[in-house]
Amino acid sequence: MVGVGLRAPGGIEDLDGYWSALVSGTDAVRPIPQARRAPFGEAWDEVPHRGGFLDEVLEFDGPFFGVAPREGRSLDPQHRMLLEVVWEALDDAGIPAGRAAAAATGLYVGITGQDYREWMREGPDSYWATGNGHCFAAGRLAHTLGLTGPAMAVDTACSSSLVAVHLARQALRSGECDIAVAGGVNLVLSPHGTALAARTGALSPDGVCRPFDARANGFTRSEGCGIVVLKRLADAVRDGDRVHAVIHGSAVNHDGRASGFTAPNVLAQTRLVERALAEAGLGPADIGHVEAHGTGTPLGDPIEVEALAAALGRPGGTGAPVLLGSAKANLGHTESAAGVLGLIKAMLSLRHRAVPPVPHFTTLNPRIDLSGTGLRVPTELEPWPAGAGAYAGVSSFGMSGTNAHVVLGAPEPDPAPGAAVPVAGFEVSARTPAALRSYAGRLAARLAGIKDEEYAAFAYTVTHGRTPLAARIRVEASDRHRAAAALAAVAEGLAPPEVREVAADAAPGFADLPRRVVDLPAYPWERRRYAPFDAEHPPAG
Repeated sequence: MVGVGLRAPGGIEDLDGYWSALVSGTDAVRPIPQARRAPFGEAWDEVPHRGGFLDEVLEFDGPFFGVAPREGRSLDPQHRMLLEVVWEALDDAGIPAGRAAAAATGLYVGITGQDYREWMREGPDSYWATGNGHCFAAGRLAHTLGLTGPAMAVDTACSSSLVAVHLARQALRSGECDIAVAGGVNLVLSPHGTALAARTGALSPDGVCRPFDARANGFTRSEGCGIVVLKRLADAVRDGDRVHAVIHGSAVNHDGRASGFTAPNVLAQTRLVERALAEAGLGPADIGHVEAHGTGTPLGDPIEVEALAAALGRPGGTGAPVLLGSAKANLGHTESAAGVLGLIKAMLSLRHRAVPPVPHFTTLNPRIDLSGTGLRVPTELEPWPAGAGAYAGVSSFGMSGTNAHVVLGAPEPDPAPGAAVPVAGFEVSARTPAALRSYAGRLAARLAGIKDEEYAAFAYTVTHGRTPLAARIRVEASDRHRAAAALAAVAEGLAPPEVREVAADAAPGFADLPRRVVDLPAYPWERRRYAPFDAEHPPAG
């Protein structure tokens, strides 16, 4: 995993924000915001309407991606969000869009809902047709970014995004692509899908998701998006990429003929975890943490834990524990984005060598027996247990019966830094002068928080790890303090002597900077609202 982009409830838009919410035990579930009720109005009151809702999903930087207003109004907000988050994930990887287009880059998108079709009041047109089908979510991304590898949408219900990661990994192993972009998205844009989910009995009546707890009574529907950029490990090392985590094994299977079509199957789940471990060349003792599917349903949680105990349990309870987690306690169930957001959470646990608490967990579900298994649910941030396995497992199960499990490990430690690299400056660009000023302000703030020895990596990332855009400047500054001052001046609309404009088609400067990628602020999208003309005013009654 060399790049990550995400959106999650609670205003989470980056890895630091996600980890902070997890560590603090945040529950981001809330009633649907008033501004999100259009165009269905009071119909939301007839269904469970507490969920992990994002603040605003209709706003989008259409001009950045060449989307005209009429097309933008017809474009499913899930597709819009994917465009932005995929771009951010490539930025996080330090792979400009042009470089991704020149490589064999594959695209695997988990997506299930099509609520936005219900917003169409008039007859369909060509924009609605290409703006709402699942296949067009992947196709539009590949077209916009110029990607020529495999591009597909994946719909296996709640396991879609982790199945997409598995397919991306398989494509990398087979040589079908050299870079793979994978993940999923989910938005709740209509009360009708929630009404159907409520009829299955899977939703929590009080809108609280309590994985593994005695009070567990279902899940809450939620929204989010997660994207990871994958490369073969040898290629990532060769190319000097920053590695967030390493996927060592993955598996996908189906419940088969279970007790009911949507009922989980303990034997299938056990075989799934065992197969992923075998694929990774690891054993049960190598796993120290499992990010579970953990939906907080009275039936699903006991079956999942029984399967984990069979596949990973410590006979007699001996050995280091395996800590269980479920991001659904923090975010609600983000459905077709849930698996990849769980994967990103596990990556953060590996990075920080700690496992966050599971909110709302107080008393173990009486149908779950952890005695003699070594499995344990943390109620506070816990350091990675001493002697525990160094790897994490991530599970995601679909209501359709398709299950996925991924085994994840931490990357090798970064080599000790060598001699300081002299820096003459760097380049910054954005689509418009206004966005450039905004981005300059963000970068100035970022420079204030880095170490002097990280300045060269900052200069490389912003110059060569980003796509050169139309409004472009060159900053000549030999240290981060001068650079921060110059960028702060640009943000104020000034023209300091260290800064000069650069032609949009000029080759990037500072070619002698060594490749080292660091975290930088996300691109400052210039969003505007795109909605069908009659969606701004809910129908009466």
